[in-house]
Amino acid sequence: MAKQYAEIDDARRAFIARQHIFFTASAAAGTRINLSPRPTTHFHILGPNAVAYCDLTGSGSETAAHLLADGRLTIMFCAFEGAPSILRLYGRGRSAVLGTREFDDFIRQHYGAAAPTGARQIVFLDIDLVQTSCGFGVPLFEHVGERDTLDRWAASKGEEGLADYRREKNALSMDGLPTGIPG
Repeated sequence: MAKQYAEIDDARRAFIARQHIFFTASAAAGTRINLSPRPTTHFHILGPNAVAYCDLTGSGSETAAHLLADGRLTIMFCAFEGAPSILRLYGRGRSAVLGTREFDDFIRQHYGAAAPTGARQIVFLDIDLVQTSCGFGVPLFEHVGERDTLDRWAASKGEEGLADYRREKNALSMDGLPTGIPG
């Protein structure tokens, strides 16, 4: 049975802290719906109605484009271990891209002096609804560790190589929308 909450309370916060993966879903009028998995390594609860995650350079940037065009964003967590549960965070998102003061301030506050390798934007979600559901259909999986492939790839590119890659692969969404992500 689905239950709705106005904010992230202590029980939902504890559930999020136990997870290893979350998914983001976004779309804009006339575009494909994007659904992306993310590691919780860079997920931050900022308050009862605000979360953010540091987004690393990847092959596309649909979320950034959808946030500029529309702003709707859903983040979903599933329990793959332990008791079944699904938690969704609904709201309006925005991003602070690499090179902006807001990006730099977030990095300083949450990571100290250095951004994670390949960081390209911070995605913020202002939550208007928290919803849980049973998760009975979600299979059990055992978490065996994080992959370091993206970190190694980004490190091998170097800052200049990452900037070139972002200019080539991250400036537009697959549907041709601007992402706002600089090189």
